[in-house]
Amino acid sequence: MNTLTNAQKAAIIISAIGSENASEVFKHFSDEEVEAITYEVAKMDYYPMETIDEVLNEFYELCLTQKVIAEGGVEYARDVLEKAFGAQTAQALFDKITKQLQTKAFGFVRKADYKNLLAIVQNEHPQTIALILSYARSDQASAILSELPKKTRIDVVERMAKMDRASPDVVKSIEATLERKFANLVTMDSMEVGGVNYVADVLNNVDRATEKYIFDELNLRDPKLADEIRSKMFVFEDIVSLDSMAIQAFIPEVDSKDLAIAIKGSTPEVAECIYANMSTRMRESTQTDVEYLHNVRMRDVEEAQQRIVSIIRRLEDEGTLIISKGGKEDEIIA
Repeated sequence: MNTLTNAQKAAIIISAIGSENASEVFKHFSDEEVEAITYEVAKMDYYPMETIDEVLNEFYELCLTQKVIAEGGVEYARDVLEKAFGAQTAQALFDKITKQLQTKAFGFVRKADYKNLLAIVQNEHPQTIALILSYARSDQASAILSELPKKTRIDVVERMAKMDRASPDVVKSIEATLERKFANLVTMDSMEVGGVNYVADVLNNVDRATEKYIFDELNLRDPKLADEIRSKMFVFEDIVSLDSMAIQAFIPEVDSKDLAIAIKGSTPEVAECIYANMSTRMRESTQTDVEYLHNVRMRDVEEAQQRIVSIIRRLEDEGTLIISKGGKEDEIIA
């Protein structure tokens, strides 16, 4: 790990926290930091699990140290918690913190795809499933619960709710058994992090100004990489690649003011593509709004366009429309 630069370590952490969280974190970085970290994330392919664990542990310990110092130390925190919640609840909170610090039980579970995890745990006893899900991430646990048989689902939830402490020997035994089963299902010596798809997902969530800056810089450093990332993204200008049904689906969801501002700063091709999918009355009203817009800041245009892109991507997630950029993988055969 000593051979990793700070930018590479930051890239590993950014990859581990998910694209939406990464987008929020990027807002607190300088332009230069965003560009450097994004470049490292885009170049990443695989890191050994040991390296990822070391980087994340180092980051966690730094955060924990800073928090304890800022709040006056552990005893101060204990005193505050006891006064706020009572001695019993405060102790339970400290037990959870202690567990996080002193054990890495089921660490591989938290890094697993929930479908692989489901395939392994679905035939286990409800008590065992409850114990495993107690160590899983909340999003993993919720996804697995939703796919368990209804009766099993209730049993597991009830046992999780009543769970207090588990014997370390029992935890260790179940962990070892589960890890052996998991090793037969997936490769555990490395995990996929970062990469072009991840960067595209992150950049689809950042503001337009940040997106533009990153691509301007990447075009100078690595034009091929910039093109590869851009090909995986959906940006406002890609509206011209949507079919009429998709455009007609998102227009009613967009605030009329946002639509006018976005069109004001768009290309004639994008504007006409949107107008062509409006009713005559709406088109005339929107064109009038655009015409009377004056001294619009580019920042306002970019923010309006980003809000529209977010609506389009949400509708795609909901299955209301399909984003196609012309690739064969996007073709639908009736």
